[in-house]
Amino acid sequence: MKEITDKKIIVAIDGYSSSGKSTMARELASRIGYVYVDSGAMYRAVTLYALRHGMIDNKRNVDVHSLVAALPGIKISFARAGEDGVQHTLLNGEDVEHEIRDMKVSENVSPVAVIPEVRERLVSLQQEFGEDKGIVMDGRDIGTTVFPHAELKIFVNASAEERARRRLKELLAKGEDVTYEEVYANVVDRDRIDTTRAVSPLRKATDAIELDNGAMTREEQIDWLLDKFNKAIED
Repeated sequence: MKEITDKKIIVAIDGYSSSGKSTMARELASRIGYVYVDSGAMYRAVTLYALRHGMIDNKRNVDVHSLVAALPGIKISFARAGEDGVQHTLLNGEDVEHEIRDMKVSENVSPVAVIPEVRERLVSLQQEFGEDKGIVMDGRDIGTTVFPHAELKIFVNASAEERARRRLKELLAKGEDVTYEEVYANVVDRDRIDTTRAVSPLRKATDAIELDNGAMTREEQIDWLLDKFNKAIED
């Protein structure tokens, strides 16, 4: 029989935008030697493709027919870059990690993510990533749709005000010219779209462990998550 340390599981981390779930997921994967997949980056990459090809107008209306037709030619992959080995998102082989994080993509990703054909395509890719387990994936529907049988499910939340403050800090550090009011409005709007969409809406899985990390440091969050992981491995 294999030692308990050889056991591989799937860790599904869901939560609201800018709740810190990606940071937690990335750090956990690094510490336990698992593969990390940022499912949100995949939707952002599709959104960037649509923006580049004029498939989204200035009122955030998406040319669904054209985007769906283009899906077979949209290739998304991940690769480690730089001396620290941080994972970057590739769109048809191009490193778009920084571009997919800007405000323009953030403002348009939710209308793209509600398109059933987009979700079907990306969910299929995400499930392929998890075939061998040993994976940490974060997103909006990982524990409910992508991996409903994941051994560990976490649902992360914090107030909209706190999440907007975090997001604003990130954007300003990148040199973007945005205000707190703009970021807060984007956070609230994304919450509304994510929780009310017809396909795979954001919700806490019945067997997920909820974490409100609004008053926690990054180290406190990862310590909490490591504890939950170790308990899941022992089960």
